[in-house]
Amino acid sequence: MTHSKRWAAWPVHLTLVLLSLMFLFPLAWMFTTALKPLQETMRIPPTWIPSHPQWGNFGKALSYGADTLGYVPFVLYARNTLLLCLLGVTGTVISNSLVAYAFARLRWPGRDIAFAVTLATMMVPFPVLMVPLYGLFKSLGWLGTFRPLWAPAWFGSAFNIFLLRQFFRTIPNELSEAARIDGCSEWGIFRQVVLPLAKSALAVVALFHFMFTWRDFLGPLVYLMDQKTFTLSLGLQFYQSQHGGTEWNLLMAASTIVVAPIIVLFFFTQKQFIQGIAVTGIKG
Repeated sequence: MTHSKRWAAWPVHLTLVLLSLMFLFPLAWMFTTALKPLQETMRIPPTWIPSHPQWGNFGKALSYGADTLGYVPFVLYARNTLLLCLLGVTGTVISNSLVAYAFARLRWPGRDIAFAVTLATMMVPFPVLMVPLYGLFKSLGWLGTFRPLWAPAWFGSAFNIFLLRQFFRTIPNELSEAARIDGCSEWGIFRQVVLPLAKSALAVVALFHFMFTWRDFLGPLVYLMDQKTFTLSLGLQFYQSQHGGTEWNLLMAASTIVVAPIIVLFFFTQKQFIQGIAVTGIKG
């Protein structure tokens, strides 16, 4: 890059830095509030740096409510959330890869129309489906259980199907033809040829669904009823005091602990994430 091009690019870099700071502001405020004594959380004007950092707030947040309930709510919420993430990610990867392969590599009557209808479902927001889904799960006797939160993942989603289909179309057909000549079945081609080459795209789909399930609030709010089945996002309500005032430092400490795994996960998988997103747009 020449000297003139470097100078021409600095406004773009400055804009990106400023936007990054805007996005980091809520996270920084949450973390500093988690370190404050309770009396400093409501101080006006607010202070950024706590006078005496209370690192013990994180331990208190983890054990909050254990004395009265007889169990540690945060650990239970984390276990429930991880279970839903595991079931949902497994179903998402399996179902979406199968459907995307059928749309990308197989020829069958009405394939393009079916794909267009599948994409059209992306335009339907969840609140529109909330009432009929609630009625369906009620008739199945699933209300109050985890099934409404992970079972739909085993039936595919339009966005993930589109993402994987775009990637599958970048894989040369010659590889499939060579495997077919060697006597490999279509299932064998999918499992032994296509899937190993699609690890980056599958990782992106898995990461997307993991993040969605980890932070999902509306789904657990609608379908879960027993506090022992709550997820982390819904369980944070437990930190809002029922005695006339919220201990904001503990709530922010718990929120920091909930957000931290997603941030760490993204930092460790960002290379795979960016690679998977980039290669899905190579072929239209």
